[in-house]
Amino acid sequence: MFKKYSIFIAALTAFLLAAGCSSNQSSTDSEKKVTLTISAAASAQDALEEIQKNYEKDHQNITIQDNYGSSGALQKQISQGAGADLFFSAAEDKFKKLVDDGDIAKKDSTDLVGNEIVLVVPKNGDSPVTSFSNLAEAEKIALGTPESVPAGAYGKESLTKLSLWDKVKDKIVYGKDVRQVLSYVETGNVDAGIVYKTDALVSKKVNIIDEAKADTHSPIVYPLGIVKDTKHRKEAKEFYEYLQSDEAMKVFEKYGFTAK
Repeated sequence: MFKKYSIFIAALTAFLLAAGCSSNQSSTDSEKKVTLTISAAASAQDALEEIQKNYEKDHQNITIQDNYGSSGALQKQISQGAGADLFFSAAEDKFKKLVDDGDIAKKDSTDLVGNEIVLVVPKNGDSPVTSFSNLAEAEKIALGTPESVPAGAYGKESLTKLSLWDKVKDKIVYGKDVRQVLSYVETGNVDAGIVYKTDALVSKKVNIIDEAKADTHSPIVYPLGIVKDTKHRKEAKEFYEYLQSDEAMKVFEKYGFTAK
């Protein structure tokens, strides 16, 4: 009788230990720390950082790592297999290439926000430029490299439409992304620069003196998508959906973006 009782106790103990291990494993899995990488246009930096801070507050197992740069450079990185879970582009053509190549599924993408192109001058300088109409009076003008920087491409379109490109092209100092262009203007290294409105609004060192009319350039659209090779599809999908929420959109609009 004692032997049977001992066997029963041993079996019960083994069962409870196994159940406890299983429960602990489930708890560990559900709280697993995940780092998501979002490759994003430099012009989205300020808005994204605030949105991410809000998101991480409510999702303590998620850390969001940013990779900012020009949309063209980021697109090439993803095409070449660089690790990224989401891509937030400032140019439709760069984004479309990844969709066409199968790196982002169409169903996992959306046009998230829009922006505007503006002409800025140093706040504490004595730039001769007062609008696009007399931009040719500048000695140096900062612009993103049109082939890789969407703001530069839109800026070149506007200058061409306004019949200014041939007059100013030899005065242009090219930047690797829109933030570098903004920096050139802030430091007074150029008389004027063409940047997104969102970038100009966060700087205390520049003045917006003119806006490029919408009919002078292609529509400015920022597409967002989940990269097909993400190793964290569930978490990437949740953050992708959060970026489209009313809460996130209020932050985007605060920084000057327009809802699409």
